Amino acid sequence: MSLNILVLHGPNLNLLGKREPGIYGVLTLAEIDRLLVTKAQQLQVNLKILQSNHEGELVTAIHEALDQQQGILINAGAYTHTSVALRDALAGVALPTVEVHLSNIYRREEFRHHSWIAPIALGQISGFGAKSYLLGLDALVSHLRSDI
Repeated sequence: MSLNILVLHGPNLNLLGKREPGIYGVLTLAEIDRLLVTKAQQLQVNLKILQSNHEGELVTAIHEALDQQQGILINAGAYTHTSVALRDALAGVALPTVEVHLSNIYRREEFRHHSWIAPIALGQISGFGAKSYLLGLDALVSHLRSDI
């Protein structure tokens, strides 16, 4: 059985490479997506990748993942700290989810220390730049394959 993973990038991640490179790094989102696709090929999994600045679009993608994807890798960006809607969508579909962040959110402003997603996720990886995504994908696939 081939695994299908939904990768979601939240608001402002389309500005990677330009937006605060001292915090978020110099890689663009397209470059991170290419790294993810290469890693997915090595792991023999399929990715569906979406970036949106719109909360409702992310919620809809989560709903549509039901019966199509086996897991979700999400960097919800600022919605991590504000969106009960994303949390409820993830809880509603009950797909294994790994939360990732480029920066270590616990070394940043106090308001970034709270995640609505973390309590319902398998785990959270933050602070490793683009490698957070690759580590998250590895962890999610490992979890999914151990459950098969």
